[in-house]
Amino acid sequence: MTEDDTDRYRAPALDKGLDILELLAAVDGGLSQAEIAKRLDRSPNEFYRMLDRLVKRGYVTRIDGDRFTLTLKLFGLAQLHAPVRRLVSFAIPLMRELAEASRQANQLVVFDRGYPVVIAQQEAPGYWGISIRVGSRISLFDTGSGHVLLAFHSKDEREMMIAENLGSSGDHAKVTSEFLARLDQIRTRGYEMMPSAQTAGVINLSAPVLGADGKAIAALTVPYITLINSPGAPDITNSIHLVVETTRKLSEMTGSDFKSDA
Repeated sequence: MTEDDTDRYRAPALDKGLDILELLAAVDGGLSQAEIAKRLDRSPNEFYRMLDRLVKRGYVTRIDGDRFTLTLKLFGLAQLHAPVRRLVSFAIPLMRELAEASRQANQLVVFDRGYPVVIAQQEAPGYWGISIRVGSRISLFDTGSGHVLLAFHSKDEREMMIAENLGSSGDHAKVTSEFLARLDQIRTRGYEMMPSAQTAGVINLSAPVLGADGKAIAALTVPYITLINSPGAPDITNSIHLVVETTRKLSEMTGSDFKSDA
């Protein structure tokens, strides 16, 4: 096919939108409309409507008033396709082993368009346990999975994830200095251990599945309950070690050089 044949099927508006997305993906801190136009060697007026649509569709957001940067929507869309299916296919056997070893249920969670979403669930091997339906959207601020997903991203990425969750009119009072300090502590020790904000008597034990870049692509969580009728079941300290070891194995499958203090 000649160059003329290729140009015959061009879609200028689509090309313009893709140019913007590719440009913003390659820079830190965002760009103004004028800077985008300059880098793409176009008039600023050419990009006004396109930027407006990308913002309204959630692919781009405004920062500092007049600058534009990518949201995590493209990342979220990618997560829900083949990469997530592959992750689940690797995770399920390890999640089954974790359930048998810990005598507890567990779930695998990814960040998607503002929320942690359960993509895999393994029941406890006994006759009862805590479980969450696959596909459920859970809290970013009040769950171990949400904390881990935030903790194992950069400061700028955390801010984008929080903004995507809360929106322009959300309750940003949740993002206190204490909350951010807790995220740093989680990152340092390699896992989260916290009482459930939803169910009394449950302790969330959560650790990250890391990608090759050291960022969390998923969180694995055991909703730990004390089993008084299973004397051989691991205690909470041994259970968090089992969770961390499971995520270490999963992280190695992604090419991550996994490190944890657990």
